[in-house]
Amino acid sequence: MDFSLNEEQLEWQMKARKFAEEEIKPISLARDKIANPADTIDWELIKKGSKIGFRTAVVSKEQGGHGIDYVTQALVMAELAKGDSAMSKTFSQCWKWSHLIAAACTDEQRKRFLKPFLDDDTFVLGSGQTEANSGSDNRMPPVGDMKAGPRLRAELDGDFWVLNGEKQFIANGNIAKLFFLTVRTDFSVPFTDGTTSLLVPWDTPGFRRGKCYNKSGWRFYQNGEMIFENARVPVSNQIGKTNMALHKGDGDSSGDMFGDLELAANALGICDSACEKAISLARNHISGGDLLKEQQLVRLKIGRMSMLTEALRSYVLRVAWEHDQRIHSTNAGLVMNLSTDTVQEVTELCMDIYDNVGGPMDRGVDKLVRDSFIWSHLAGDSVQRLKVAGRIIK
Repeated sequence: MDFSLNEEQLEWQMKARKFAEEEIKPISLARDKIANPADTIDWELIKKGSKIGFRTAVVSKEQGGHGIDYVTQALVMAELAKGDSAMSKTFSQCWKWSHLIAAACTDEQRKRFLKPFLDDDTFVLGSGQTEANSGSDNRMPPVGDMKAGPRLRAELDGDFWVLNGEKQFIANGNIAKLFFLTVRTDFSVPFTDGTTSLLVPWDTPGFRRGKCYNKSGWRFYQNGEMIFENARVPVSNQIGKTNMALHKGDGDSSGDMFGDLELAANALGICDSACEKAISLARNHISGGDLLKEQQLVRLKIGRMSMLTEALRSYVLRVAWEHDQRIHSTNAGLVMNLSTDTVQEVTELCMDIYDNVGGPMDRGVDKLVRDSFIWSHLAGDSVQRLKVAGRIIK
C-alpha cells in the first residue's frame, strides 16, 4: 500500500492548508465567541472556500465539480479542520450529500438540484433525520419495534407528499438550501420498512426553520430545528422507492462510505492542531527556570499525543485508500470509533500541558477540547461501537 501522494493530491492539500492559515484561523476564535449561535456563520468565508472548490470538491468533473478521490478528501478535511473543525465540517457536509445526489438521484433530479448547487457559492446542503424521540434508533434499528424511528408523517395527496412534524438538531438546519429528509410513510410496519427519502428545498411551502441550537463546541457548524405544517413536497423529489429509504441497494454506496471517513479525517485535523500548540508552548514557555520541554512529564505527554495522532493519520489514509479501491471493510467504522478516543485524549493532554502555565486557559486550547466532545455523539457512542462490533462478528 503506497501512501505517497500524487501531484493533484498534494495540490489540494496545499490549497486547504493555505486557506486554513490565511482565512480560517484568523477568524476562528472570534466566530466561536459570538453569543447567538445563528450568527456564527461567516458567508464570506464560505464564498471564498467555494470559489476554490471546497464546497463542490466531490462532484464529478463530468457533472461540473472537481471529482477528487477519497484520499484527497481526507487530506483536505484534515487541513481545514486544523484551522477550525466546525468550518471544515460545514464544507464536508456538502460533500456528504452531493455524494448521495450522484449515487441515488435520477438524472432529472440531478438536473434540477445539482446545477443550482454548483452555481451558488452560498448553497449548502443538509439532512433531516433526528427527531425529539428518534435518534440512536435510526442508526441501529430495534427489530420489530413499532414505536421506533422517525415520526415525521408524510401522506400522499395526488402528486405531493404532505408533511407534518418536526426534525431537531439538523446539520445546517437553519442555513441549508436543500435537505435530504427521512420521513415516515407507513406507520403500520416497523420504520425500517416504512420510511421514504425526499429532497426538500428550503423554500418549500409549509416548511419553516425553528431555533438554532446553542452548543459548547462546533459553534460555526449550525444545527437547527425544522418544522413542517402541511408542507407539500412533489413526488418527483422522492429518492428511490416508497418505504425503501433504509433498504440498501446494489448501487454506489459512496455516501455511506464517506460519513465514517469524514469524522475521522476531521478529528485528525484537531489532533494536528493540538500537537502544534503543545509543542510550541513546550519550546517557548519557561516554568521553574527551565523551558517546559525539559520537563519529563511534558515530554511524555507530547510523545503520546504525537503517537496517537500519527496512528490515526495512518488509519485514516488506509481507509481512504480502501474507499478509492472500492474495498468495503469494517475499517471505516473502526477508524471512526478510534478517532473519538484519539481526539478526546489528545486534546485533553494538550490542555494538561497548558495547565502547567497557570492563569486563564488559552481559548484556542479550550476550543479544541469543546469541539472534540461532539465525537462522543457522532462517532463513538455505544450505538456506533455496537454497529461496528456487529459487523466484525457477523
